[in-house]
Amino acid sequence: MSTDHVPYVEHANLTVSNIDHSIAFLQTALPGFSVRHRGQSELYRWCHIGTEHTYLALQDVVNRDKIDRAPYLDSGINHIGLVTQDVNGVRQRLLAAGYQENDIETTHPWRKRCYFWDPNGIEWEFVEYLSDDPAQRNDYHL
Repeated sequence: MSTDHVPYVEHANLTVSNIDHSIAFLQTALPGFSVRHRGQSELYRWCHIGTEHTYLALQDVVNRDKIDRAPYLDSGINHIGLVTQDVNGVRQRLLAAGYQENDIETTHPWRKRCYFWDPNGIEWEFVEYLSDDPAQRNDYHL
C-alpha cells in the first residue's frame, strides 16, 4: 500500500538529556534505525534517526540537568510507540544491554508489547501486531 495519500506520523521531536544515549537505545532496540543526519548549533546537538519514511528528531537539553516532569501526571509525552516485526527480539536486545523494562501488563491476543525506559527517562513502547485486521489490531476491550 502506498502512503502517498494516507496520513501517518512522519516524525516526533524530543528534547533529551543526552542524545548519544537515545541513539544507542534506539539502535539497540531497532537495529534498522539509522542516523539520517546530525548537526550542532551553538546551543545544542541534534539528529534525525529512523528510516527513509519516518524518524525521530532528537536534540540535547540546553543548560538543564534534570527534567521536572512526572510521566502520566504532568503534561508532555508519556511514551512513544514504535511498531516492530519482532518484539521478543527487541526485549532480548534491550535487556541484554541493561535497559530497564516497565512491568506494565501487555497481554493481548492480537498484539505483543513491551515498554522500556531509556537513560534519559523516556518510556518507549514496542508493539508487534499479530493480525492485519484493523478491528483486531485496534481492540481495546480486553
